[in-house]
Amino acid sequence: MKLVRFTKKGIYCIPGKFYLDPWYPVDYAVISHGHADHAKWGMQHYLCHHHTKPILQHRISADIQVESLAYNEKKKINGVTLSFHPAGHIIGSAQIRLEYKGFVVVFTGDYKTTPDGLTQPYEPVTCHEFITESTFGLPIYKWQTETVLKQSIEDWIASNKMQHKTSVFLGYSLGKSQRIMKLLEGIDAIYVHTAIHNINAAITSSGLKLPKTILLEPDFDKKEIEGKLVILPPALLGSRLLKRIPNAATAICSGWMQIRGNKRWKGVDAGFPVSDHADWNGLLDAVKASKAEKVYVTHGAQAIFAKYLNEIGIPAEEIITAYGEDQLETEGKKTETA
Repeated sequence: MKLVRFTKKGIYCIPGKFYLDPWYPVDYAVISHGHADHAKWGMQHYLCHHHTKPILQHRISADIQVESLAYNEKKKINGVTLSFHPAGHIIGSAQIRLEYKGFVVVFTGDYKTTPDGLTQPYEPVTCHEFITESTFGLPIYKWQTETVLKQSIEDWIASNKMQHKTSVFLGYSLGKSQRIMKLLEGIDAIYVHTAIHNINAAITSSGLKLPKTILLEPDFDKKEIEGKLVILPPALLGSRLLKRIPNAATAICSGWMQIRGNKRWKGVDAGFPVSDHADWNGLLDAVKASKAEKVYVTHGAQAIFAKYLNEIGIPAEEIITAYGEDQLETEGKKTETA
């Protein structure tokens, strides 16, 4: 049975007559999460998880036509039963399960299989066909445990304090910044840029709680934040605002920091492998847990990951999509508007 088709506009559910994370305007878009490469402007109708709804309204427009569902809540669209399931990627992120006449397809969007204490943890969903990302689909990518990661960050902050430096973390405003906030919770006062503050407000408007932060005002008092913790979007690396922060020590937080050479990529002082995506083992575990008869591999190392799956006896096919490999790579080339 052919339930979905890969088109120029995006992934199309044939009997349901709707798209999954389309990259061009369509009548009906089912959205996995709020990142800009998956949730775009111009759709006539949006359907997403409850926690993603205020994020879309903030990032796209308050006037969009958007409907939302809880995890595991079912909705029938033209005979197709649709439901959202935790993806563990960012707050509100969801795998999209489609069922039609007993045939099941799961579209993961982006996902992370290890709990981070903030996002609803990933839950495996069995299906006949599984559409997976492969952002970090190489064996070199194996994430540290949350405990080890947190300790390395705390050690870096302690070293900075001894040198009277202000620890500045660079992370995408939606997803990465909230993850950093959780890792820094309880260490010291956390100051965040306006873009991050506004995203936090959208997230908490749906009833969720986030670690306490302080808005970094444009005319901030240098003495007040000296030696404290600051989170900025990566686009502000090298900006006047960053240069005003007293004795700033900078750290980029991204899965790409798993490769040591990338720490020198943008001329920062440190790099921490904080990722919102599954690592190599996480991807393999998710594919195997799905028990899928066919796997479609999207953005990232799709050719390599699909080839490996075929080699171990799991039929897989590489699919070219418009989704980005990682927000950090492109964010520095444009102004942060979120």
